[in-house]
Amino acid sequence: MKINRRRRLIRTFNLLDQPMRFNPFVFSRSFFMWAITGLVGGIIAGLYWIVLEHFTEFLHQFQGWMVIPTMAISGLLAGLVIHFIGDPGEIHLIVNNIRFNKGKLDPKNNPSMILSSLFCVASGGSLGPEAPLVQVTGSTGTYLGKLFRLKGEELRSLSIAGMASGFTALFGAPLGGSLFSLEILHHKHAVEYYKAIIPALVASCFSYLMFALIIHLGIGATWDLKAYHYTGVYDFAYATAFGIVGTLFGWIFIFVVKFFKKAFEYRKFPIYIKTLVGGILLGVIAFYFPLTRYFGHHEINELINGEYTLNFLIIILVFKILAIAITVTSGWRGGFIIPLFFVGTTLGLIIHHLFPTVDTTLAIVSCMAAINACVTRTPMSTTIILGTLTGFTYFVPILFASLTGYFLAPKIPFIGSQSEKLTEE
Repeated sequence: MKINRRRRLIRTFNLLDQPMRFNPFVFSRSFFMWAITGLVGGIIAGLYWIVLEHFTEFLHQFQGWMVIPTMAISGLLAGLVIHFIGDPGEIHLIVNNIRFNKGKLDPKNNPSMILSSLFCVASGGSLGPEAPLVQVTGSTGTYLGKLFRLKGEELRSLSIAGMASGFTALFGAPLGGSLFSLEILHHKHAVEYYKAIIPALVASCFSYLMFALIIHLGIGATWDLKAYHYTGVYDFAYATAFGIVGTLFGWIFIFVVKFFKKAFEYRKFPIYIKTLVGGILLGVIAFYFPLTRYFGHHEINELINGEYTLNFLIIILVFKILAIAITVTSGWRGGFIIPLFFVGTTLGLIIHHLFPTVDTTLAIVSCMAAINACVTRTPMSTTIILGTLTGFTYFVPILFASLTGYFLAPKIPFIGSQSEKLTEE
């Protein structure tokens, strides 16, 4: 029965393609596949976001000392999900599969990824929902590609289009999400999979439309930064200088992650023990410094609008880096892009405290761009995404900071699979 349904679907798409072969437009059957991938990705992202918000609201009521057992139990449950249902992997695995596994992302890991990430993100872990969304929407693209009997680069492109729909839904930036899905796959050749650019753009637009309909998303900046006023060509030098500071903390973050990774791998414990220990540590940090709890989507606005002292900001910076590192290395599931933006925001505010004449918005956005480009090797998409999220319409200073983070990043990338050469077409 499944084979017959697939054959009927293929025949339908072939019929749709027939009358378009003689038209003067680029529009073809492929457009439908990319659009369907984006629509499905947007629906998945919208439903995931709604569930995540309700679950977060439920767990957020546990404040004070209750945050420690709440995060410990959530970590334990996430670990048990991974242990019994299967390990969904992390961003390293997604990059490897796209590059070395003919672009195939396995949908069988989706239940484990969705459940474990909901516990991790909703309870207050310092990782965001971008990695789970990308895994699920990317594997959906693979599934649809197999349904349409695609092979080779066409299948890989549809998987990348699915990834782009996930990035776009979270960041609200179709162009930035499309480029990010391509750029994160290889740090030396950002257009290595240039054939997937148009599929990614189409899927991103349809995903954004569906996601906006589901959660009633508006158009505008996510974070309340003050308007930036260009003062002269020296602003590019400032952006580069701030970018150097952001890059320095990108290096610090990478080394802290390596330290905790060795600590958690010192003894071979089951995954649920590591996630439990991670939950306890994160709960203790969140108890003393509540602003470090969660991945930073709302907390960045709290930082920007709050009147915090320099000492407090330095403490938050240190413990937020520790919280992200513990979350990443203890088996908790999620993405570290928005948490890194939180670190960049804190850095920018610290710079403003030290040098009050500095434009706060320029300092914050430059640090955000540099630290993310240093860790993820995505200078182009980081620039566009930050322009959308912050309302910073002057892209050139952000680009200077992003390129600073990119070219001053460690030679061995944080996402290890980015450094390997492509051996399979």
